Amino acid sequence: MATPDIAQKHMDVAARAPDRNAAEAAGIAQRLPPLLLAAERIAATVEQGVHGRRRTGPGEVFWQYRTYYPGDELKRLDWRASAKTDRLYLRQLEWSASQSVYLWCDLSPSMVYASRRDLPTKAERAQVLGLALASVLARAGERVGLLGHPEPPSAGRNVTERLAERLFVDARDSAHATSLPPPSELPSHSHALLISDFLSPLEDLQSVIAGFAGRNIHGHLLQVLDPAEQAMPFTGRVRFLGLEQEGDMLMSRAEAIREQYLERLDAHQQALRELARHAGWSMTVHVTDGAPASSVLALYQWLAADRRLRR
Repeated sequence: MATPDIAQKHMDVAARAPDRNAAEAAGIAQRLPPLLLAAERIAATVEQGVHGRRRTGPGEVFWQYRTYYPGDELKRLDWRASAKTDRLYLRQLEWSASQSVYLWCDLSPSMVYASRRDLPTKAERAQVLGLALASVLARAGERVGLLGHPEPPSAGRNVTERLAERLFVDARDSAHATSLPPPSELPSHSHALLISDFLSPLEDLQSVIAGFAGRNIHGHLLQVLDPAEQAMPFTGRVRFLGLEQEGDMLMSRAEAIREQYLERLDAHQQALRELARHAGWSMTVHVTDGAPASSVLALYQWLAADRRLRR
């Protein structure tokens, strides 16, 4: 993790031996039911602060009344509301055109990391965030699917459960998972949410993002990091182990590289934001000791923003 080269996937501390990593990766599948329950709790919390898409358009849900102006269609007048005052009012419906949203969670070996026992691994948090957002979107009538899976996005009450089942299969094979989204031909104007630590080489990430943006796919990068990756708190003699064949590194004074590490992490994140901005995408960061509901709400608001829902 604290390797001087932040452009490579981070290296972990010695306490995470390769055999233990494999066991924990397999354990994600066993913990998916609790992860799904956590996702539903977060979704319920987020829904309390969500009030639909908040724009006028075709739909069936009443949004608001608007004063009548000359030229408006008379058939849209609400006579009952107008009879209560000396003004004429039009009844406006809330826009409800369904969107297709594709989710991808990085389940590669380096995501199976937590610096403390009371923290979830990055892979666990990525799945919880993805499933929670899927639950909120499905209840709002959006179509949701997993990137790289043949099943098309779907809506309905059971969407989250179906996605959790797919993640169950993916988590069982996480030892062979890659750190980049699989090549996918998504429909134009759909949305892609990519959840990862995004510590892969920038040129690889640029190629992926450019490929999606070139097909007019709106997207968002959600970087999930452990608190130790944000602060690099290690001191003294520490051996860092590469979880994805980067090799090992033994340091006698880990604190000696802290400043350099933080500078390179900041530069890497700034470059990620620039990649996203250039493609018309956006990016946010979630740290696993933070509240997941706030990140899910921010994601929903991104999807619900008018500029992100243009067709």
